[in-house]
Amino acid sequence: MAEPEQISAADVRLMQELAQRVTAVRPDLVNSDASYGGLAWNWGRGHASAGASWRRRLWFSGGELVAWGWAHLPRDVRLSDGSVREVTGAYLAYQVHPDHAALVDEVIDWFDATVENATAGNVTRTVLPSAADAFALERWAAHGYEPDAAALGDRGSWTQLNERTLDDVERPALPDGFRFRTADEAGPEAAVRAHLDAWAPSPYTAESYLGVRQTPPYRGDLHVLVEAPDGTMASSTIMWLDEANATAEFEPVGTHPDYRRRGLARAMLPHGMRLARDAGARHMTVACLGAPGHPEARELYYGVGFRKLAWDAPRVKAGTAR
Repeated sequence: MAEPEQISAADVRLMQELAQRVTAVRPDLVNSDASYGGLAWNWGRGHASAGASWRRRLWFSGGELVAWGWAHLPRDVRLSDGSVREVTGAYLAYQVHPDHAALVDEVIDWFDATVENATAGNVTRTVLPSAADAFALERWAAHGYEPDAAALGDRGSWTQLNERTLDDVERPALPDGFRFRTADEAGPEAAVRAHLDAWAPSPYTAESYLGVRQTPPYRGDLHVLVEAPDGTMASSTIMWLDEANATAEFEPVGTHPDYRRRGLARAMLPHGMRLARDAGARHMTVACLGAPGHPEARELYYGVGFRKLAWDAPRVKAGTAR
């Protein structure tokens, strides 16, 4: 087995191409954090600060990438309020093309070996296979991974993927005094501030946004903000356009706490869908927390025409101290 390596921009492009191929045949098997836009967002915003704690392995067949694993090892995360959050567990993002499903066993073995080699061994491991992937769920169970009771609880952290077509998108209406902007118009400082205000405390920085901007297929004209009358960027989202599948993905979507429940995101989403449609998309996706105790985003997306397509099946394995 090759030594684990840190993930590079070139790796991400290959992983995105696999996401496109899986999306074309089985979109319900695109694992959490393995979508075309999700890969761009997660790598772009985090590689400068977290890259040293990331490991990856790629599997090829006939020169084409058919599976990958991206291990997130324990690390400290510095947040925008100056605090530090300790991440004590290991998490795996991964994708296996359905034509090469048997490789999931190699992915699992690689992940377990990587965690064992990089830590003292007593590290909890988590993974989010698709609930639609019966074969993968069977293999994770065979390797000692069990349903994650905490993640699957009423306030659990699993996500669901939602979809809709762009055939008929309503015309958005903002409250008086608010207006739509793009990141190209508003500039980097405003784009970063909008994210931090919506997600504080957050590890996001100007350097994070620079990484996002440099990661294909980021487009500043598909990065939408809502500006309040006082100049505050009250809501924002990025849309990632997958031209091969004529689909686009919202990731992330957030609103400043002082401006929530005013219909800003409710207007921003159809505005974004119209922009995505003009750019060539015919289909749209967005992920949200799926547990019953997290209805807010789910109801927002359902309210603008999205419906559930796929969801995570969180699995966990306790570490074994050496």
